[in-house]
Amino acid sequence: MAIKADLHLHTSFSGDSTAPMEETILKGIALGLKTMCITEHMDPDYVYENPEEEGMFELNTDSYLYELIRCKEKYAGKIRLLFGVELGVQPHIRRTLALYAKSYDFDFIIASSHLCNRRDPYFPDFYKGRSQEEAYREYFTSILDNLKAFDNFDVYGHLDYVVRYGKTKDENYSYDKYKDIFDRILETLIEKGKGLEVNTGAIGYQLKELNPCTSVLKRYKELGGEIITIGSDAHAPKDIARGFDRAAEILTQCGFKYYTVFEKRMPEFHRF
Repeated sequence: MAIKADLHLHTSFSGDSTAPMEETILKGIALGLKTMCITEHMDPDYVYENPEEEGMFELNTDSYLYELIRCKEKYAGKIRLLFGVELGVQPHIRRTLALYAKSYDFDFIIASSHLCNRRDPYFPDFYKGRSQEEAYREYFTSILDNLKAFDNFDVYGHLDYVVRYGKTKDENYSYDKYKDIFDRILETLIEKGKGLEVNTGAIGYQLKELNPCTSVLKRYKELGGEIITIGSDAHAPKDIARGFDRAAEILTQCGFKYYTVFEKRMPEFHRF
């Protein structure tokens, strides 16, 4: 396996995972990973469909960090463990996000769009009464709004996350259909010195490509983008580093020679 770092992982400190952190780490060691970054969900002001789920995506960061420090000490010399977070970005909470990001010494921050104009593309209502293309276009446009509002992050996660949940998923989806928006997103990321995540979690959704699709990655490279992290988005140990050989092959085809690891918010570049 050419890629030795998984930089998008969830454990039981995330509301949608039950995986014990230590079990997650042991699986990474068994797979031969050299670096793992835990990136628990933090989505302030998420819109919950069910009242009983209220607060499930608001991270108890102190408890999470305590367990991570314990594991770092226990497995020192066997694997490098990094302190990360996946922030759900929305323009109206930019101050909340900015304060939170400065409150802890994170190694790595992923910015993600889990909500689009207060609605989650995971739910069918997001697509109701309009074409799938219109829904996807709204989602991609909202990323531009997020980039204008907030920039204390290192990479943007699963840029085309929305295609996981549309009726035909990524069957009729392509970079060319949304080129006007994608180019503005990629140019903005590059101008701000931000990177792009290759998220292999797409495999679990039976998509034809990873997130984002190969054409987006190729365009990012053409525009001068160099910062690429790889994350499995695993919520269970069995999915750690899933599809990493495929990701390395795609990135090499796109012209990338390095993948990136962040420690103390500083990028390190590693050859495939």
